[in-house]
Amino acid sequence: MRVLLLTALIAVTGALSSHAQTELPYPEKYVLFSFDSQDEARWGIVNDGVMGGRSKGYAELKDGHVRFWGELVTRGGGFTSVRTQASMNLAGYDGLELRVRGGGRTFEVEVSDGERFRGRTVSRRAAFQTDGEWTTVRIPFDSFRSSIFGQPVRTAPMDASRIRSIGLYILDGIDGPFELEVDEIRVYRSIST
Repeated sequence: MRVLLLTALIAVTGALSSHAQTELPYPEKYVLFSFDSQDEARWGIVNDGVMGGRSKGYAELKDGHVRFWGELVTRGGGFTSVRTQASMNLAGYDGLELRVRGGGRTFEVEVSDGERFRGRTVSRRAAFQTDGEWTTVRIPFDSFRSSIFGQPVRTAPMDASRIRSIGLYILDGIDGPFELEVDEIRVYRSIST
């Protein structure tokens, strides 16, 4: 079992490159990450130690999905994340769709479109709930809230045509162990009738 700690990286599939803009076709759904081989995009862990916290997150690629687990410590920080840099044009889609399994904890997905506010990069995040079974969750782009270091800010709406990174966070304010498995990350669009 290969465990990737802190700055270690997980390779995943997807037609992504941190140097090239990916132009997507416009089917109803499009797979961004399927986690079934170790090819292109790189994912890494960022723990709250960057701000003095003691949370620990780990990740591994196993059996066609990524497993993200660890221990959340709310005192002194209270988050851990796994993320990747990936330039993507997701214009024309309505949101992200993730196939996930977890232990009932609330996680968040983050995207960055490079928006800045008072010199700082704006984070766009939306929460999703998990349980013990594989579940598909849809997160519309218009449900992502803008923040900087967890504090809400008023900025322009997210620009889906210039996504620069995607990440998964746990920062639900509950001390203790957590586990999240992700089988796929897709974009979706609603079909008008």
